[in-house]
Amino acid sequence: MAFQNYSLFVLSVIMISFGQVENRLNLLQLQNDIDKLKADFNSSHSDVADGGPIFTERLKSWTERNEKEIILSQIISMYLEMLESTDRSKDHVRNITEELNTLKETLSAGSKKMEDLKDLTKLRMSDLKVQRKAVNELFSVLQKLGDTSSSHKRKRSQFQRLCKC
Repeated sequence: MAFQNYSLFVLSVIMISFGQVENRLNLLQLQNDIDKLKADFNSSHSDVADGGPIFTERLKSWTERNEKEIILSQIISMYLEMLESTDRSKDHVRNITEELNTLKETLSAGSKKMEDLKDLTKLRMSDLKVQRKAVNELFSVLQKLGDTSSSHKRKRSQFQRLCKC
């Protein structure tokens, strides 16, 4: 039963995080549309709870706004892919799809970052040419990592100075 609210929860988090909720009525209409979609998919079936949630657990470890854009853009794309095979003549399916497409546009930077990650997984690191290029870039990559690391250290030390813990 708890799984039935996950779709609404995920969409609510996305919409609120990225300023897409204009008023409570919009969210209530979306909830009504999602309830109809749940009926279409028979999401009250007993197997829905097996294995736990598929999206909400993953969202917990993505805490920074830029990080969230990456994971949420991927989740939105997956919902859109799922809805492609549903009956588009139904108003609630069209409404949800429109809302998801609007959110996807908002998260376009996250989509690009996700594509970058996918492209990285496709690199054949056993290829000699790829290895040569990687070695040529190693120092620059380490410099970037050092910049990121020192930035995090600065933020921590600034916090420690401000915090009276």
